[in-house]
Parts: sequence; C-alpha cells; structure tokens
Amino acid sequence: MIPIGYMAKRVCLKPEAFDAPSVVDIYSVSSCMNDDFADYINFWKHNGYWLFDSPSIILNLAQEAAVDLTGTSLFYYEAHELEYDGARWRPFAPEPGIETNIQLPPSKTLEGYDVVTFYAGNVSECSPLSCNGLAESIPTNQHCLLESFETAESQLNAGSFNHSEPGPYRIVAVYTVVWPEN
Repeated sequence: MIPIGYMAKRVCLKPEAFDAPSVVDIYSVSSCMNDDFADYINFWKHNGYWLFDSPSIILNLAQEAAVDLTGTSLFYYEAHELEYDGARWRPFAPEPGIETNIQLPPSKTLEGYDVVTFYAGNVSECSPLSCNGLAESIPTNQHCLLESFETAESQLNAGSFNHSEPGPYRIVAVYTVVWPEN
C-alpha cells in the first residue's frame, strides 16, 4: 500500500432506504454521500492524488477560505499500488505536475477498505459500496467498508463492481486520524 493523503469529511449516517443492516455510517473515500470539507480543488493545495499531504494544509486552507471544520472527521488514505480496469491490474501514479510529499500520521486507526472509481484518472469519483448500494449485496462493516484487502481484491476479480460505475477501480485503506493540536 502507498500513502495517498488526507481528507476532512462530514460523515453521514446510513440513509434510511439503504438496505445494509451492518452499516451505521459512511466512511467512503468519494464525496457522493459524505461530503469533503470544502470544494477544495480550485485552491490548488492538493497533492498529485488530489488529496492533501498533511492535516496542517487542510487546517490552513480552511482558515484562509473561512471554512468551518466543526463536525468533520480527519481521514488518511493508502492505496494498493495497482488499479483494476475490470479485466487486468495495472500501475497508476500521482499527477506528475502536482507536488506530492505526504507526511505520515503519528498514529492511525484502520477502519476498512473502500473500492473507488477513477474514470478520469485523478480525483476519486464514486465509492460503489455506498454510492451504488453494493453494500446491500456485498458484506461490509459498520462504516460501509470492506474488512480486508483480500476481500476487496477478490470482489474486484470476481466482477462484483463491473456494473456499478466505470472504472478503473482502486482499493483504498481508510484510516481515521486525530486532528493535530494547534
């Protein structure tokens, strides 16, 4: 797994119509169901994976743009080195024109694994487990994430995600981290 960065998100509770009994809330990487802290791309402070290199960059951006971070959770992500196009696994890399220098967190708690689409190749687009309701047929944990990397890989190889959103698909480890003290 390779570090890809941080994001502050507003975690949402499981929608009432979502028929996945084990799910309590959504920790998806994409912002379809749980919003990113801001529409951050136009500020161009993200890294080549379209996330942030450190929590301090998020904090500074929020202060500069007058974005209230109250109620947000801080996530750290690592991705499998290969993405899956529905037929084969292939390498991917950060956007070459954008600096990427990720600071590793001093501590992190693994919450599970998301499968995320990257059709345009840069920013995450969809987390089919939550966005397309695949968690209704694929067992997930309370955060609508898969319990293991092996489960994510086997579900992709079995074609379980092929008819959700266009790929390629990346397996992303989702960690919660504590906001740094000011």
